[in-house]
Amino acid sequence: MLVIANVRERWTSFLASFMAVLVGVALISTTLVIYDSAKPTVLPRLEAATALVLPVQATDRNGSPKDRIPWSKAEADALIGKLRSVPGVGSVVIDRTFYAQAFRDGAPVRDDGAADAGHGFSSTGLAPYRLVSGRAPNTADEVAVDRALGVEAGRKLTVNLTAGRSDFTVVGTVDGPGFYFSDESAAQREPGVGVIALLAAPGAAAGELTAAARAAVGDQGSVVSGDGRSTIQPQYLDHKRFLGTQLIAAMATLGLFTTAFVVASMLVLATGLRRREIGLLRMIGASPAQVRRMVLGEAAAVGLLGSVAGCLAGIAAAPLLRDILLRLDVAPPDMAVRVAAWPLLTATAIGVGVSVIGAWAASRLAARVAPLEALLESRSGNRSMSRARLSSGLVVLGLGAVLAVMTATAAADNRVNMAIAATMVLIVAAALLAPVFVGPVGRAVTSPFGRSGSAGPMLIRAELTASSRRAASMAAPVIAAVGFAVLLSGMVETMRVAYPAGDALKLAGQAIVTNDGTPGNTDEVVAANPVGKAALPTRAFVHKADGSTVVIDALGSRDPNWGRPGEAVLGESVATWLGVKAGDQYPVRFADGTTVRLRIAEVLPDDPARGDFVMSRSLVRSHDPAALNDDVFVPEQVKPVAIPGTATHDAVEYALDSYNTDARLTDSLAAMLIAIAVGYSGIAVANSMAMAAHGRRRDFAVMKSAGGTIKQLLAFAVGETSLVVGIGAVLGVLVTLPPLSGMASGLSQVTKADVGLHLNLSTLAAVILGSLALAIAASAVVTWKTMRRAEI
Repeated sequence: MLVIANVRERWTSFLASFMAVLVGVALISTTLVIYDSAKPTVLPRLEAATALVLPVQATDRNGSPKDRIPWSKAEADALIGKLRSVPGVGSVVIDRTFYAQAFRDGAPVRDDGAADAGHGFSSTGLAPYRLVSGRAPNTADEVAVDRALGVEAGRKLTVNLTAGRSDFTVVGTVDGPGFYFSDESAAQREPGVGVIALLAAPGAAAGELTAAARAAVGDQGSVVSGDGRSTIQPQYLDHKRFLGTQLIAAMATLGLFTTAFVVASMLVLATGLRRREIGLLRMIGASPAQVRRMVLGEAAAVGLLGSVAGCLAGIAAAPLLRDILLRLDVAPPDMAVRVAAWPLLTATAIGVGVSVIGAWAASRLAARVAPLEALLESRSGNRSMSRARLSSGLVVLGLGAVLAVMTATAAADNRVNMAIAATMVLIVAAALLAPVFVGPVGRAVTSPFGRSGSAGPMLIRAELTASSRRAASMAAPVIAAVGFAVLLSGMVETMRVAYPAGDALKLAGQAIVTNDGTPGNTDEVVAANPVGKAALPTRAFVHKADGSTVVIDALGSRDPNWGRPGEAVLGESVATWLGVKAGDQYPVRFADGTTVRLRIAEVLPDDPARGDFVMSRSLVRSHDPAALNDDVFVPEQVKPVAIPGTATHDAVEYALDSYNTDARLTDSLAAMLIAIAVGYSGIAVANSMAMAAHGRRRDFAVMKSAGGTIKQLLAFAVGETSLVVGIGAVLGVLVTLPPLSGMASGLSQVTKADVGLHLNLSTLAAVILGSLALAIAASAVVTWKTMRRAEI
């Protein structure tokens, strides 16, 4: 009851914490709702399939499930024979997918799903897609297309396939996307079988059919039905989901950290401003344990109320975040917002949990308040920093320094996450150790004004010295806002310089032919540029020494040094991992389901430019007709040939273009994260300054009774606020320098280029000035209102 009464009577004191929880939970619930909404759904072209039979899944080098091992034609035929005898099965369809893209006026028709747009005509029955006009294709030069393409039956259409551009006769149109060839032609373009679809006979029960199919398949694969059919997804959708998930995870992590950090700072500040009240409770008999429970109970109540409001705000904001992700092209184009219970319950639990955990330090501070403090006007508890806080701050600072050093040696995929983690830890260290700096900095800044005889600087100096912990709590949101803004913008600027410079050095003396409007280069492009590196990537399935099957990235090369038929060249790390050595006869299973024994010709030092598992190009092409080629690297002295669907670049242009493709997305994501961190921290800055000004209304009343005017008191409040924001901004910049320096050092080692530390000064200035404006406005408004009430 005391907790409820306190929250009801002192709601203005808890407003800042309530707003912090609301905003944090709104962000977390929004990201979780979008994450849940972005989960794969059953593809429209597979909706009529009762069940899908899929091959066994291989693992990658980390032991995670990855590509499925395609069946060979013989294996698939034998399995289909079993499935046709399963009760309730009406028909069995092999679903094949491969690259197909229309060309018009010599240019590719834009299609994000082109890499998976080609199918056999039998696959139309899995949607089902109906023939709108014409007939099904029967020969290798016929195709049925989506009527939305606008090509009538009987017309010619240029279609780009793995081999290159060819003219096909459109013999039919269907009411769904894709290019549908004869089943025989499709089997030649993708001989391996990765999906067998089952369509139920009229009246057959889906559950019984699925169970019987599982019994027939046994250990040769798996059978999925219902929502399980969503496991089949095009490559481009998986890529979009991966990018979107990375952004959502970063937003949720940032929201969680900022919420915990801000709520803890505000609760410590609020508790420090209530020392006389808590002292009075101690005087009338409240034990330290009761005071601690009271503070934790208040935090739980505020956290629950803020979480409920935050969930409602998160639901309202989810469509906005979805639209942003769609504009950034990092979400499935048909994604719809679905609000399930678990994201809201999880966000609420986080909000309440963060509030209670954040209040733990405040409850310990409150429990140490002595009954005598009810009689004291001075806030002696704010004058100095406890040994526990100092020790904790130094330990966290040391951990942050270690993480900053580790950033320089981290792998490329982990470097950004390591820098963010180091900055988070250093922000916490700066907030814990801030009281050490507040007093000395306040004295140093105000000392030049001491000779003027003005009371303002003297009061500011005395206030910061006497209440260093309160000032540190006010500065904490500024540290977070400036720290994250400097880190994220600095990482973007540093990478913008590092990666193009490093790539340009590696590619000096070469011209590069890249795909332009297509998902990769065709054999036509490679044939037009017979000189230079032209890698043909494929996924190969091999056995480790322990007998497990793993999938690896392999390359087909036309370099005669390691492209000899029947042989393979391995990098040392892959050879060690697989347990093979030079001279071994090693079985490799290809995308068509066949297994070939290759002689390991050489094991060479690792070289990313060569590849970890290299074999002849002709071997890869014979077993993977659907594979598209990588960029073609041509010596500068040989003029590259660009055909429709490609572009040529020199080393510098290629490096810049390659980076800018990723940079556009990186800039957008960084801008979103900066907006979240700065916006959230900005609200916290305004709330903390307003709360501090409201909690000092008695101090202002005393100063006013001593002759201070409203103008003087406003000047005092603005001056103190400006100084606290300045201290927070300096600490915010300082905590980001070690992680950014470590990142620059790591990039220098990787790119072999001289990479220095780069900051985005415009972003830094905007964040500091914005934080200062919010803080001054909040402090001035509350101070002015407090003084106006005193006059009335």
